[in-house]
Amino acid sequence: MTASSIRSVVVVTAGVSEPSSSRLLGDRLSVAVERHLRDAGFEPRVEIIELRAHAVDLANQMLTGFPSPALQATLDAVTAADGVIAVTPIFSGSFNGLFKMFFDAIDRDAFRSKPVLIAATGGTPRHSLAIEHAVRPLFAYLRAAVVPTGVYAATEDWGQGAATTDGGLVERIDRAAAELAAAIAAQPSDRPRDPFGDPVSFEDLLRR
Repeated sequence: MTASSIRSVVVVTAGVSEPSSSRLLGDRLSVAVERHLRDAGFEPRVEIIELRAHAVDLANQMLTGFPSPALQATLDAVTAADGVIAVTPIFSGSFNGLFKMFFDAIDRDAFRSKPVLIAATGGTPRHSLAIEHAVRPLFAYLRAAVVPTGVYAATEDWGQGAATTDGGLVERIDRAAAELAAAIAAQPSDRPRDPFGDPVSFEDLLRR
């Protein structure tokens, strides 16, 4: 597998409970994106970032303006990804504080034209419009290339918890995942490469 055929996807979830429905939705979306990328001839590499683990560092970064090494590594992973899946729980009709703090810390220029799939979870379908009036404008400000389909999952959407029984949600996940995979696949092949992504073997080094 060559570096040019690898596509990295980072899933950012802002759930505060454990287990988290936001993490569950992020997992479902990443599996679907992986499948569509493989169908397009790419090898996906997925990383999951749970912002709950960075809550203290995010608060300190907001106060000092300087991220910790662990938080900086997470920010770097997101900005270097070929595509991002961003999932937030909806609190009081909008994204939660962890989600906002993290994306406030992102370099706006580093997100220009980056393919992003936005998703959210909530207790009631009444909050589904938060995807459009709160989450999408945030990524428009970052100048990301947000795919058309946003995925909102209310408690009732999970059905019995099996992927084969929650019809509407499964269809939305697959449609959004296909859009993100297509946007990732359409990126120029001459994008900057990770110098450590396809290392030269020790044997090849000895031949030089």
